[in-house]
Amino acid sequence: MKRRIAYLGPPGTFTEEALNKYIEKNGINEQEIERLSCATTEEVIKKVDRGETDEGLVPIENSLEGSVNITLDILAFESDAKIIREITIPIKHSLIGKEKAALEEIKKIVSHPHATAQCRNFINTHFKNAEIIAANSTAEAIKMLDKEDSGVAAIGTEIAAHVYKMHVIKKDIEDNKDNKTRFVFIGNSIQPRTGSDKTSMVCFLKQDRPGSLFGILKEFAERNINLTRLESRPAKKNLGDYVFMIDLDGHIHDPEIFDAIETLRKTAYMVKILGAYPKWVEINQEI
Repeated sequence: MKRRIAYLGPPGTFTEEALNKYIEKNGINEQEIERLSCATTEEVIKKVDRGETDEGLVPIENSLEGSVNITLDILAFESDAKIIREITIPIKHSLIGKEKAALEEIKKIVSHPHATAQCRNFINTHFKNAEIIAANSTAEAIKMLDKEDSGVAAIGTEIAAHVYKMHVIKKDIEDNKDNKTRFVFIGNSIQPRTGSDKTSMVCFLKQDRPGSLFGILKEFAERNINLTRLESRPAKKNLGDYVFMIDLDGHIHDPEIFDAIETLRKTAYMVKILGAYPKWVEINQEI
């Protein structure tokens, strides 16, 4: 039976590029995978919740834009799915056209607002007077070129240019060459310990009071547990109520981490584990 993986589509998105990298790096036979392109992050995660797919793949954090709030909110407040794996890929933008047009011929640029923001210097240098048109995704922007003339270009991925049979006019037009996005695979289980793991969790407080955050941090600091991400998100209740999203080095089944979380459960309203999973190793790019 094929392994079904839902991902944030349409085909040609950076999410599909991350899926391609995962398949390639792990030597997985493409024939063993059934890809399900979804229009929204919510649809991806809900398919996992309903058992309609084995796994889902969605973006969760960008090195320039920060956290992808929709992913965090659904995992924290609406879903029982768990993060089972992560992968980080560099974000490389290309200028893509229906034909191989010269830069001076381009009068309109269409893309997702994040992509145009990440290529601001390139756009300001070459297309000061060009009309910028927003699309729901970079892949959708490239797909739209089929109905446009050569004076319209899109910003997106090389893979999308290949999928929709368009031409790459110029590669690597992003302003920041270190731009990366972290994606997470979603499943329905806590993964076994590997010795190089990460745990993601959300801490709901009983009430907002002085020292609440210190009380959380203290439990980890006293046990020498390293937090790799900490941020607050609205609790979706009263104005001013927040929850704390935490990523930490180690696995929930490590004794010191398990002890810290069990201690937190005694004072917090709820501690929800979003996943315990293998850490993405940047050095050798292995999962």
